Amino acid sequence: MRAFWTVVHRWAGLAVALFLIVAGLSGAVISWDHEIDEWLNADIMRTPGRGPLQDPLRLAAAVEADDPRVEVSYMTLGLEEGHAASFLVRPRTDPATGARYALDYNTVYVDPVTARITGHRASRSIALSRRNLMPWLRHLHESLHMPAFRGTDRWGVWLMGGVALVWLVDSFVALYLTFPPRQGRRSARTWASRWRPSWAVRWRAGGYRLNFDLHRAGGLWVWGVIIVVSFTSFSLNLYREVFYPVMSKISTTTPGPYETLKPAPMGTFIAPRIGFAEAIAIARREGERLGFAHPPGGIWYGGDFPFYNVSFFDPSDESGAMGMGLSNVYVSSGTGEVLGTHRPWHGTAADVFVQLQLPLHSGRILGLAGRILMSFMGLVVAMLSVTGIVIWARKHRARTLQKK
Repeated sequence: MRAFWTVVHRWAGLAVALFLIVAGLSGAVISWDHEIDEWLNADIMRTPGRGPLQDPLRLAAAVEADDPRVEVSYMTLGLEEGHAASFLVRPRTDPATGARYALDYNTVYVDPVTARITGHRASRSIALSRRNLMPWLRHLHESLHMPAFRGTDRWGVWLMGGVALVWLVDSFVALYLTFPPRQGRRSARTWASRWRPSWAVRWRAGGYRLNFDLHRAGGLWVWGVIIVVSFTSFSLNLYREVFYPVMSKISTTTPGPYETLKPAPMGTFIAPRIGFAEAIAIARREGERLGFAHPPGGIWYGGDFPFYNVSFFDPSDESGAMGMGLSNVYVSSGTGEVLGTHRPWHGTAADVFVQLQLPLHSGRILGLAGRILMSFMGLVVAMLSVTGIVIWARKHRARTLQKK
């Protein structure tokens, strides 16, 4: 039986090793995405204007007036003096051709005091540059920049979700393989004493022995965190396809419009019947009724779902308490009806468990310490993958020589 699980661990580990190296190294960096992004792009994200803040709707109008080829899909509502307001844009349809305009950017930054546009960037571009380094790393981490085909752009997300599921299962196999083989009926103390060497790293051994110890003991010391990271990687990437449907079958959940409505086919757009201003006003009233602690901080309309997503948060701390700070109100783009809400730490036990997936995965549930831990774990995951490849290569070479 042990020989069987050894083979499973070997080939499952090899199958996901390169993906985990990429995910681990990129994850170690994007734990600090906001800080690094603002440092790299201070010229467009930090603004000199001082004074009264303008209405976000006027800033959105300035964005569209600057380039008539675009329309705003997301706008920042929680404005801060000295920090640029960000606006996501999509191309309008060219009346001469019937096709959408070709744009070389999708994000616009605006001084919230002067309404001066400070810069643009293409956050979905696969071309690596200082301007889009952090979005580039995030998309690499989530989907490997896999292109859209066969009517969906989620192939990379599904692939990484599958990798996470294999990694999760293989982590239990790896734990089993660290246990000492059974040799008759022995006491728990004897068994534990035989297991203890698996936790040690022989730093002076050097070479292959050190590599093996780093792989085995390194995985043991952080095994619990690996389970959390691998499970949340799976749940976030395969949320609609696997995770939420299973959760709704085994426990009581409160589905929102993202769970109950299907997105429009890729390449199509659901035109809204009400505008941003009306959606914001409806959401603000709902937030006041529910007693949200903060006013609306952002509004998004992607056109793939027929509703506006209005987020409520403190602009100076978007992640909020324990990484669960975002509240949302979903407003129908056709009727103005409130279709649902999302409130951190509210709902059934299953609802809260669903909400915890991203805070757990990012480490933000533990604040600064959690982000440091996730950066460290990214490096550890890459190390475990590299040492695993080295172990396989050494044993493969030995088996090859024995056959000669």
